[in-house]
Amino acid sequence: QVQLVESGGGLVQAGGSLRLSCVASGRVFRLNAMGWYRQAPEKQRELIAVITGGGSANYADSVKGRFTISRDNAKNTMYLQMNSLKPEDTAVYYCNVRVLSDYGFNNYWGQGTQVTVSS
Repeated sequence: QVQLVESGGGLVQAGGSLRLSCVASGRVFRLNAMGWYRQAPEKQRELIAVITGGGSANYADSVKGRFTISRDNAKNTMYLQMNSLKPEDTAVYYCNVRVLSDYGFNNYWGQGTQVTVSS
């Protein structure tokens, strides 16, 4: 089994920063593409940042210039540094990782972590 555990969410004032982490555990052989999604109340889940196995990153326009995605392959961990947070960034944030394990290649989701930005 492979599990993804997210952490780092919380309540922050507008203009503040948070750093999210997503750790993969279990029989993980390799992590391929990794991404952060978010889902605000009554909205669809949206992809906001993705990083390839080679470290190339892409961002949604809504977070470009404010959020930075990174990964530490030795720790099976992905990060999302969020700066200049806005109230509209309030959402549950999920990580999604393509994992090579005993079960072959599969995509896994984390449980989600709440980020609330107050104005």
